[in-house]
Amino acid sequence: MRTNHEIDYKIYGEEMQYVEVELDPGETAIAESGAFMMMDDGIQMETIFGDGAKAQTGFLGKLMSAGKRILTGESLFMTAFSNVGQGKKRVSFASPYPGKIIPLDLMEFGGKIVAQKDSFLCAAKGVSVGIEFQRKLGTGLFGGEGFIMQKLEGDGMAFVHAGGHVFERVLQPGEFLRIDTGCLVAYTQTVDYDIQFVGGIKNTLFGGEGLFFATLRGPGKVWIQTLPISRLAGRILTYGGPRGRKEEGSILGGLGNMLDGDGW
Repeated sequence: MRTNHEIDYKIYGEEMQYVEVELDPGETAIAESGAFMMMDDGIQMETIFGDGAKAQTGFLGKLMSAGKRILTGESLFMTAFSNVGQGKKRVSFASPYPGKIIPLDLMEFGGKIVAQKDSFLCAAKGVSVGIEFQRKLGTGLFGGEGFIMQKLEGDGMAFVHAGGHVFERVLQPGEFLRIDTGCLVAYTQTVDYDIQFVGGIKNTLFGGEGLFFATLRGPGKVWIQTLPISRLAGRILTYGGPRGRKEEGSILGGLGNMLDGDGW
């Protein structure tokens, strides 16, 4: 039996999706600030510390729990959307950039999913949104302090967002997968996660530091995205920033594009 609120949902759209959550009277959904799109009359909004999953704790406990979210780059606060009217009501949350919304029934995955720190969109009330430290990572990049991700715990529905095309990969026991750290969206708690240094590969500045990959070992399920938001933002800054090459005024023109690997 579920302890989290049971919500129904429907996902709309192709490249710019939104999820519509249907709430029975008394049911509540939580969401990150800025995810809200629209709601029916009869739904009440309330700003809460953290995710509201531990309502029985005192103020200090709530503050400590919410404060950990700062480490993942999120706000201290979340927004709760409760159906205080009669009959079913709907509230919708939109994806922040082109990609896909992934519905996750935490009950099906042992009550826990580990996800990228900026991927959480919304969830049923009772789902805990915390931080996950990966302490096994090498000291070369992270100084031995571990890599911070986000963990979603509970037995309700949670929704994460990923960029570009999104697909699942089921790893068999002992099966090994190497992936770009930004392309990893989420994985089940049974997956063994680490970061591996790959020497001998020059970076874009030819500094010789090599590359770091996330390494995943089964069993478990992994969700992968083709367009991390960091990669998209970096591309936009390259061409839209003050230092970006102006296409119309470029001396090299199409040849410059070809040399950059962007075609004509």
